[in-house]
Amino acid sequence: MADNNDPYSEIAMLVHRYADAVVHRNGEQWSSTWTEDAVWDLGGGRLVEGLDAIKELWYGAMQGFEATIQTVLNGGVEIDSSGDTATGRWYIQEQVVRSNGDRGILMAHYDDEYERTAEGWKFSRRFLQPHYAGPHDLSAEFLCSAEKLKERNVEGVDV
Repeated sequence: MADNNDPYSEIAMLVHRYADAVVHRNGEQWSSTWTEDAVWDLGGGRLVEGLDAIKELWYGAMQGFEATIQTVLNGGVEIDSSGDTATGRWYIQEQVVRSNGDRGILMAHYDDEYERTAEGWKFSRRFLQPHYAGPHDLSAEFLCSAEKLKERNVEGVDV
């Protein structure tokens, strides 16, 4: 259980509940991690606003997978001075079996915004930043080369 005086622990538990709900295909639990007016940006023009639209996209997307294992690798959180909002970045990996039997892996991170609500911390925005999506042998193109990052207008690329 998260320490009620430690926003990092509470937000880490939020991220855990999200990933746990993906693995267990628990839409009620997954939906409970979002604010009503949240934004979910999966990149490539796949941006939805509002909890109802977010749920509709998630339920539709999950139909395309026989199984998904989402693991959270590491993350960081910055709490703003009000103590009621925060930003964070969490790296994830997903092992998937698509409905057609194809298998693959996604390596990515989420850039997040959070709001403290009466029910605890929730996502007000999640922006998925994929680094690799393809076969397990890593033979597909990586999306985090300096060139690809610059194409996506990622700040701070200097190597």
